[in-house]
Amino acid sequence: MNHELTSSEPALAPTPTSREIFGGFLGLGLISFGGALPLARRAIVEQRRWLSADEFTDLLGLCQFLPGGNVINLAVALGMRFRGVPGALAGLLGLIAGPSLVVIGLGVLYEHTQNDPHVRHLFAGLAAAASGLLIAMAIKIVLPLRNQPLAALIAVLGFIAIAILRVPLLPTMLVLTPISIYLAARNAR
Repeated sequence: MNHELTSSEPALAPTPTSREIFGGFLGLGLISFGGALPLARRAIVEQRRWLSADEFTDLLGLCQFLPGGNVINLAVALGMRFRGVPGALAGLLGLIAGPSLVVIGLGVLYEHTQNDPHVRHLFAGLAAAASGLLIAMAIKIVLPLRNQPLAALIAVLGFIAIAILRVPLLPTMLVLTPISIYLAARNAR
């Protein structure tokens, strides 16, 4: 990981406490239904400055390779990085506590209103908003790769395999990960 800061990138914040990790992921979990990844990047990199953009991209790459939800993996990995097991638990619990209660309440409400046309239109609008957030996050992650054409090529190949060809994530990662490691090692020489 490159820890050097560019002139446009602010300095990283001090190491967060377990309480700050819990609070950060609690807030993220409460505002990010269906689109947590773009908001996680903004909160972790831009607002709280816990990680640089490159560190976030590297950690996200690891989290995408691991089984489970990317943002849940990110909460655990970030908490573990800064505070060990207590930090990992703080990140995980912060991320799932509030949303779990909200989802239970919404499930009860939806059970009673699912046939209402207004509710159906609401869900169509939410899907469009989530798509927009995902596209914006993808652009923010790809921009640092504009000076790294081989890394950008790997990202494009991953997108084509998963989004267009519908190849499952695991086989895609099993092929692209060794290729990207080889290319990175070759460029480091």
